[in-house]
Amino acid sequence: MKSRTSRIFILIAIAALVILFFSLGLQKYMTFEYLKSRQMALESFYAGHRLMTMLAYMAGYIIVTALSLPGATVMTLAGGAVFGLWLGLLLVSFASTIGATLAFLAARFLLRDYVQEKFGDRLKTVNDGVEKDGAFYLFTLRLVPVVPFFVINLAMGLTPIRMGVFYIVSQVGMLAGTLVYVNAGTQLAQIDSLKGILSPGLIFSFVLLGFFPLIARKIISMVKAKKVLSGYPRPEKFDYNLVVIGAGAAGLVTSYIAAAVRAKVALIEKHKMGGDCLNTGCVPSKALIRSAKILSYVKRAEEFGFESGNIKFDFARVMERVGNVIKKIEPHDSIERYSDLGVECITGEAKVVSPYSVAVNGRTLTTKKIVIATGARPFVPPIPGLSKVDFLTSDNVWEIRKLPERLVVLGGGPIGCELTQTFCRLGSIVTQVEMLPQLMGREDEDVAALIREKLEKEGVRVLTGHRAREVKIEGDEKILVCDCNGKDVFLPFDEILVAVGRAANTAGFGLEELGVELTPRKTIAADEFLKTNIPTIYCAGDVVGPYQFTHVAGFQAWFASINALFGGIKSFKADYAVIPWTTYTDPEVARVGLNETDALEKGIPYELTRYDMAELDRAIADSEAHGYIKVLTKPGKDKILGVTIVGAHAGDIISEYVFAMKHGMGLSKILGTIHIYPTMAEANKYAAGEWKRAHAPKKILKWLEKFHAWVRG
Repeated sequence: MKSRTSRIFILIAIAALVILFFSLGLQKYMTFEYLKSRQMALESFYAGHRLMTMLAYMAGYIIVTALSLPGATVMTLAGGAVFGLWLGLLLVSFASTIGATLAFLAARFLLRDYVQEKFGDRLKTVNDGVEKDGAFYLFTLRLVPVVPFFVINLAMGLTPIRMGVFYIVSQVGMLAGTLVYVNAGTQLAQIDSLKGILSPGLIFSFVLLGFFPLIARKIISMVKAKKVLSGYPRPEKFDYNLVVIGAGAAGLVTSYIAAAVRAKVALIEKHKMGGDCLNTGCVPSKALIRSAKILSYVKRAEEFGFESGNIKFDFARVMERVGNVIKKIEPHDSIERYSDLGVECITGEAKVVSPYSVAVNGRTLTTKKIVIATGARPFVPPIPGLSKVDFLTSDNVWEIRKLPERLVVLGGGPIGCELTQTFCRLGSIVTQVEMLPQLMGREDEDVAALIREKLEKEGVRVLTGHRAREVKIEGDEKILVCDCNGKDVFLPFDEILVAVGRAANTAGFGLEELGVELTPRKTIAADEFLKTNIPTIYCAGDVVGPYQFTHVAGFQAWFASINALFGGIKSFKADYAVIPWTTYTDPEVARVGLNETDALEKGIPYELTRYDMAELDRAIADSEAHGYIKVLTKPGKDKILGVTIVGAHAGDIISEYVFAMKHGMGLSKILGTIHIYPTMAEANKYAAGEWKRAHAPKKILKWLEKFHAWVRG
């Protein structure tokens, strides 16, 4: 409240000073003609009152600049005419910079919060650019006098640039233009008009000078790149425009795009086309989840009006179905298909031997650019004794043909929860072990609690806060020993499934020898263009992160491919502002943007709207009336910050929110969109309706109530 009062007071004060300036006709003293007519008088007064004249001049200049009043140009000329070149330059330089900084601070204090709150999503690219290269941008603008300085002052106040950076860059950047005008002021008697100061040639020179920081930055980047590449001979001619290593989601999309724009591209894969997603990840897991879900429906037969239900099944046949699903999808990612698209597919182990060459099958391929898309593998923690048993991971679990009677699942993340529920439904006695206090650590507590309740209801023994300490073999019995608050917990098992995360595949194919930098998470370090510290090497997918999802890998692949091929002309930044994902438990958990946990950790204010699926007609008809939608919006606004959906088909329902967030649409737009009845997607409209009811204009509604009463007589 105090801040708002201060803003109003300052705004009134500024408005009063501006009105006073024009009402008193002070603008007439800021004209070129008036300055010429009073030049002798000003010089005479300065001769008798030097210090007073300098202080008064600086104070006047600061006020004019701070209030963005017309007259700064004339005052700069006056500085040269009265004080001479060097003293005038000194006075004008400091006065103009101080005034500009005051204008900058006023804009920041009065308007920045409002502008960022209202247009923050649209200004994200600008904000990110200013945070990274704000000094370069500002310096460039200061060097080009055709851009009004008062506009720069006010506009920069709305950005994240620091005040100290603004002051220093302004002080230095304005020197060239200030020198020209102050020098012109020393020759005031010979100048007939302001047009005589800046000739077209001088303006053009300033414009070229304005591009100097950007050009210098580009040159520095080129010099750094040349230094990195200096130890490697550059081929006179290249075999390929692009060599892609890894034929998973990222590698396939990268190659597809390169071939589509008629680049010559080679795709190298040492194992199977399609990578993890097709062979050991998304496809087999969803196929197995579907089979297990059919069993869950049978167990719920009474809910659907049947007296009972029972299905006899052979686990081996279920796993064969999983394999058949993979085979049906394989042609989409096959060598034949990509060869027809123009991609040269090579089966073999690749090794990057230089920034320009890749060795495979005894050949050395020379290439302009390389894209690393080697994916990730299941992370296996160093648990003593684990290597003594044939443990399962998301890579090899699809090979088993005998259902484990007792299964221990290590890990409470998405993969762990999905496979825990699936094997429980198939008939295994499953114990799930998670070191953290809750399952699904990236989700809100209430979401994790709901999924835990569902798992336990189906028969899973969920142990959170348990750290796997050791695997023991006692006779024919295999036992996992866990630590829980200092006490040992013994868990006998027939099979143990390790699902505690994934590690990027960055070793064994030449990156270490080249010195490609890694992050603390051991993924490849890349900039926003997906370029590594080796300027000819790009990357995409799980090997770089930050999100290890198939759809993100495909998203990154576009940027890696286009930037690798056309980066010398134009590069594009990957934007991760709207990244959705789904955990395919039953009920599903779908996310996009912030959840409550994220918002609280980041200190982002939000308003929560919740809609329970128990109210949805289609969910009731399907006997899936459980779960909810949680929408986070800006306080008092319908702008969507994030959405979490727990329920049947959550991964499909959330697409509408993803689209809305990507294109800056709020809940009001969703509410105003026709949704087919009865569908699960109607829940989105009802959630928007909940928000609308919470923000109903009470005063207007009260007035309308009186109006209708009056109409009734």
